[in-house]
Amino acid sequence: MAKTTINPNTDLCVSVEALHHIFGSIMTFGLSQEQFCFPGSNASCVTDQFNAGTKVALYLLFVSCMLVTILGNFIVMVSIAHFKQLHNPTNVLVLSLALSDLLVGLAVMPFSTIRTIHGCWFYGDDFCMLHSSFDMFLTSVSIFHLMCIAEYHHVMAWIMVCASWALAAVFSYGLLYSKANVVGLEEYLESIKCLGSCNFLFNPLWSILDGVIAFFFPCTVMHVRKIGDVGNCSNDRGLVKQSEHKAAKTLGIVLGAFIFCWMPFFITSIIDAYIGFNTPAALFDAFFWLGYFNSTLNPIIYAFFYTWFKKCFYLIVNLKILNPHSSTINVLTHS
Repeated sequence: MAKTTINPNTDLCVSVEALHHIFGSIMTFGLSQEQFCFPGSNASCVTDQFNAGTKVALYLLFVSCMLVTILGNFIVMVSIAHFKQLHNPTNVLVLSLALSDLLVGLAVMPFSTIRTIHGCWFYGDDFCMLHSSFDMFLTSVSIFHLMCIAEYHHVMAWIMVCASWALAAVFSYGLLYSKANVVGLEEYLESIKCLGSCNFLFNPLWSILDGVIAFFFPCTVMHVRKIGDVGNCSNDRGLVKQSEHKAAKTLGIVLGAFIFCWMPFFITSIIDAYIGFNTPAALFDAFFWLGYFNSTLNPIIYAFFYTWFKKCFYLIVNLKILNPHSSTINVLTHS
């Protein structure tokens, strides 16, 4: 198999070749013959199409994921906004995080579903750039919020929320629309350009900078803070409320889920820039969706670990929040 690498290395080439073979074999299952994204155009991309049964299964999976993401995070937002007992600085950040997760389900997942299942981008270059920027923006918002939750001060919750959205917007839209991430890749992008493609690439420099700024540095800061919190709790057990321990544990699980879901993508993105962008498309798609699944996972975590979420869910589904003075209902049950 012909290969293009930026830095030729025999062992690395063998590894990439092996990845192609493995994922090529996996993706053969459920695929029919190659088809054009736009049959009426000579400039159309050619892509392997899933057969009908596989498409139906993938649509059911992705639509279910979207519904849980949208409804679950909507319930989190309504709960925190409506019930007065939940009005505290940490929950302001949790509400804002739920908003970013809900937007992933509303604005990112639907178009990514079409691209993954059909192997084509049908919405033009301008919307490709907008979608990619919004995707990166919401990922950055999430990690900045988690860092703020770990570091927040009571009087600064709303400031941190605004700063997280603003910094994520400047970083994501500024980087992609300035095209700094593809400097030096112009010839390569031109060589793979076709009607129906939507490429989201980083040159070697920005693959590292993006990973450090938007993932590894914030995660390191939160990990160090978490270790410090554990030490403080072990020294002051009698002074810290049981509910605070439980909240800290739950937020730690949320952070762990974020790292688990997004680390494969960021690591692969860095490696890909140094192996000539030879990572199999199926692998990249899988890691993208694992990252999206983090937005689905957060409300599920709240349902398992927050008693208030279960009570709020019951009150919302049964429309009891429409009753007068429902905002003062006791939703915090301490065991």
